Amino acid sequence: MEMQLPEVPMRHIFSFLDAASLLQAGQVSKYWKKIADEEHLWRNLCRRRWSISWEGLQVPSWKQLFLTQARRERCMMRAQPQDFAYKEATGSLGILGPLAYFSGSDPSMGGQKSIVCTVSSRRMLYAWDVQEGIMIWSSPVQPSNIKCLATLPQRSLAFTVDARETINVWNCRDANPLATLTMRTCCISMEVFLTDDGPVLMIGDSEGDIHTLTVPELKSVSHVNALQYRVDHLHCSPNRKWIFASGTHQFILPKVFFAECLLRPSVDRDPLFVSLLFTFCSQACWALKCANRLTIMFRRAFFRRTGFTTFDLTAESLGGSTAIAAHQIASFMLPDNMDVPIWMGVRDGTTIVFESGSHLFLFTIHGLLLQQFAHHQDVICYLWMDSLHVLTTSKDNYLHLYMWDEGDWHPRLQSCCHLEHRKDDQRPSCYHPMAICDNTSIVCVMSKTGEASILVMYSLNV
Repeated sequence: MEMQLPEVPMRHIFSFLDAASLLQAGQVSKYWKKIADEEHLWRNLCRRRWSISWEGLQVPSWKQLFLTQARRERCMMRAQPQDFAYKEATGSLGILGPLAYFSGSDPSMGGQKSIVCTVSSRRMLYAWDVQEGIMIWSSPVQPSNIKCLATLPQRSLAFTVDARETINVWNCRDANPLATLTMRTCCISMEVFLTDDGPVLMIGDSEGDIHTLTVPELKSVSHVNALQYRVDHLHCSPNRKWIFASGTHQFILPKVFFAECLLRPSVDRDPLFVSLLFTFCSQACWALKCANRLTIMFRRAFFRRTGFTTFDLTAESLGGSTAIAAHQIASFMLPDNMDVPIWMGVRDGTTIVFESGSHLFLFTIHGLLLQQFAHHQDVICYLWMDSLHVLTTSKDNYLHLYMWDEGDWHPRLQSCCHLEHRKDDQRPSCYHPMAICDNTSIVCVMSKTGEASILVMYSLNV
């Protein structure tokens, strides 16, 4: 008689398998297939692979979601320029950066059609169907220019701040915003994310304060003074446990707040935070695949040298109170002969990707060079990344797509394709092109000398 392990230990064993091994295990017997197809196993695989927030995401089958997204990733990684359908929006639209996905093909966006939001110098917000290359919605003309844009694809919401410091919440369907709030101080930075109690919007202002607001109502949850000067950087960790706040002033020390204190403030207790002993912070990124890990890019020697330092944040309950700490685990300086980078990204917490001149570099957090790429003829002026992709743009009329590939010791970047804006057009861009992508599309805002701005949309033929 065939002997079978009970279901509980079998589930535990299967929880250590990757997707390919789970599929193979499901072919052994009906009993193994029943366990290998259990939703919680595939849900955990989705969590580990994409490191995204799943709140509000309706998924009929986690296994099907994983397999569909993995297939799209393979198609994107192998794609050549001819595999993309090219669309562009031109004319007197005044399209500017920033831009953001309102919905898309990534898991966090529910596998929907790719819709992207852009800001216009005509004081309007646009929504575009990337696959069709057409505008599907535009806001009324606003009283002043829109200076900030953020989106929450899981809830199909967009957020704007204009020059009069008015915050609007849009669903990109109705003409009027869902909610409006005018701030008394200048809004500098904006972060929106999902919590267990629903979505929240955080604003960093010119007075060094952090305002936490409900979404979509824009009702105040908390208001704390974080810095002595303005809050230039405001980032929530992927696990929604920490809020990083920093300015670029020479005497400003970055701070990391315990998010719970801002989301559920106490009248008799100040918010918990820890200061990080590094000034001249120019960029900061939470590791997408390593909870509680933060990497900061900082300047030294009158901004001529750049360094990176990495911290692990901890929170411990001691006698009814919580103590938080930041432990520096790595730090290094770039060589003197390297151009000062502007952009950076961190994925798994062991490596850092950044641009320098016309090159893209991948270093370990301890300063070991892993990879160097030279796909651009001109200086890289913009770098964007998520847990799957890295995009670089320059004024040489090209953007380049890389994708993360798991290595034996560290993740590595695989060069995928070099996409040209307007074939054989050698005129440089007027300003720095910006680009973002999901699993089936790439969107770039650029401007040619003597022409109106252009929204370039590539959609992968899958």
